[in-house]
Amino acid sequence: MKNCFTLWIVFAGMLFVDTSMAQTHDTGNLVMIKYNNPGLTVDLGVGLWAWPMPMDFDDDGDMDLLVSCPDKPYNGTYFFENLTGGAEPVFSPGRRLTGALKDVQVSYVNNQPRVLIPGYELINFKKTAGAEKDSLFPIREILKDFKKQPRFNQWKLVDYDNDGDVDIIVGVDDWSDYGWDNAFNSKGKWVNGPLHGYVYLIENVNGVYVNQGRIKAGGKEIDQYGAPSPNFADFDGDGDLDLICGEFLDKLTWFENTGTREKPVYAKGQILSNGGGMITMDLEMIIPVAVDFDGDGHVDLVVGDEDGRVAFIRNTGKVKKGMPVFRSPVYFKQQADHIKFGALVTPYSIDWDDDGDEDIIAGNSAGYIGFIENLGNNDGMPRWAAPVLLKAGGTTIRIQAGYNGSIQGPAEAKWGYTTLSVADWDGDGLKDIIINSIWGKVQWYKNMGKKGAPVLGSIQDVKTDWQGIAPKQPKWNWFKANPDQLVTQWRTTPCAFDWNGDGMMDLVMLDHEGYLAYFERFADAKGNLLLKPGQRIFYGSRSSGFDSKHQVIVNEPGLLRLNVKDYGASGRVKLTITDWNNDGKPDIVLNSLNASVLLNLGEKNGKVYFEETGQVSDKVLAGHTTSPTMVSWGTNAARGLLIGAEDGYLYLMKR
Repeated sequence: MKNCFTLWIVFAGMLFVDTSMAQTHDTGNLVMIKYNNPGLTVDLGVGLWAWPMPMDFDDDGDMDLLVSCPDKPYNGTYFFENLTGGAEPVFSPGRRLTGALKDVQVSYVNNQPRVLIPGYELINFKKTAGAEKDSLFPIREILKDFKKQPRFNQWKLVDYDNDGDVDIIVGVDDWSDYGWDNAFNSKGKWVNGPLHGYVYLIENVNGVYVNQGRIKAGGKEIDQYGAPSPNFADFDGDGDLDLICGEFLDKLTWFENTGTREKPVYAKGQILSNGGGMITMDLEMIIPVAVDFDGDGHVDLVVGDEDGRVAFIRNTGKVKKGMPVFRSPVYFKQQADHIKFGALVTPYSIDWDDDGDEDIIAGNSAGYIGFIENLGNNDGMPRWAAPVLLKAGGTTIRIQAGYNGSIQGPAEAKWGYTTLSVADWDGDGLKDIIINSIWGKVQWYKNMGKKGAPVLGSIQDVKTDWQGIAPKQPKWNWFKANPDQLVTQWRTTPCAFDWNGDGMMDLVMLDHEGYLAYFERFADAKGNLLLKPGQRIFYGSRSSGFDSKHQVIVNEPGLLRLNVKDYGASGRVKLTITDWNNDGKPDIVLNSLNASVLLNLGEKNGKVYFEETGQVSDKVLAGHTTSPTMVSWGTNAARGLLIGAEDGYLYLMKR
């Protein structure tokens, strides 16, 4: 995720960056869609990036959860009340207390929570929610030798050497060796360096904090794969403080204290494992926090995931081969409130189960495809089931980059960025799913079931007749497309639409150079349905920027090139086709700060002309991108434009 803290807006060949942070969770004419299903429980979650602070916030004797979320538009710090107690409680929906607290960490000193951000302690936190702070130590003294600003800067308190005063531990990452973008050779090997993640000790020496440098383990400086998230506690119950660190990816590393409580010496790190193998989180950018959550005397881990969920990793109190035994992650549950499906959700509204109402099929950043069933109307709006992960060929669908599937490098191994449309792709009367992803490969899942009971077959490529020329694909791809394969820019919607009205589904989507293109469908002599190479038939108003209201400033007409950028900044365009103004011509709605509309002015000499009419709202939904789809859920109150946002929630503009 290259631009986790900036906003990419791409339109008509220009790229714009908005570095502002959403100030409140006010979405104006865009309404967050609720499950509308009393009694339903779902995974607890905030928007993109979860920074958990487990504590008894309401002082009622059980552990609640505070979670800080620094994304758009869900920016804030949220309180989830523990409603049931026990090791696996059900929480209330999150209540926003204040804005996001960047790099916030909670430490337990003498069994009391202490909350820190880089360089400061947030005092009287339960009363002030971060409004008051005390300076601890200059941040620059830690970062002065770093070539780049870190993305993770994590400060905690602990009596490191058991001398009765409180020291500071800092976990900080370093991206200078990794770089970021376009560093694979022709064999798919990353030629830049790895991520680094270091742990510093700032010792309290007679009331004065002194930077003692990086902590070592196994005789070498601790160096995690980014985001070290250090946690010191007596995890194995032997009376001294051990260390468990996180990383930018999904694993946890155990460093045993082989010294004493007063003079710790840390052994070489081992990946935290149990009888099921390595303990891994579902996604990455994990934030582990050490606390005895269930009150059994053993220090557990509460871990935030990139998609906003939070998991409980229970310490069993057992030790095996010198390592404490933790159970595998279990994601906390909450009473259902607003519909959420991971992060960077990409919805498509369709009657998937043929029961007469429109459901939602959606992709997300983790690479899943989910089915959110419409259970019928309740007070004018649908009642929704919890998301169900779809399977193909009997296996849960999950597209992932792996080591070399993302142009932005191996740090994105667990991301998939599935984006999709649903249509009868093969003309057999059943709804299939057509996808693109982090790989840029346009593929599909054939519906092998029957009407009302869809069953998806294994993934297959969308076939293209390149008419004697080599397949065109982004010039920066290290891998080569197969002879009949369509590989285009990553994370762009493959919009299945019968553009020419011949009864066969075509594709309208970005081509390998970022132009909006028409891939016409035809049947060859053997009856095989294939695509022709993309035709650049779409013209519109070019943009030279946005005005103060985020409306596009229009210049001369030209080919619609929706992204001119290379490498990781390429692609990312989400769109849907609809007759927006009811004039009988197909218009285009595409991602922007929320969504923008291109009205179809008509066709002349094979060229289709569009006019940009601006965004549908002045509310910011995008830090990375949004994803639009049209919905008709049975009443006027439930008709309009549905926008999937990067926070994983769905926003409806009624029409």
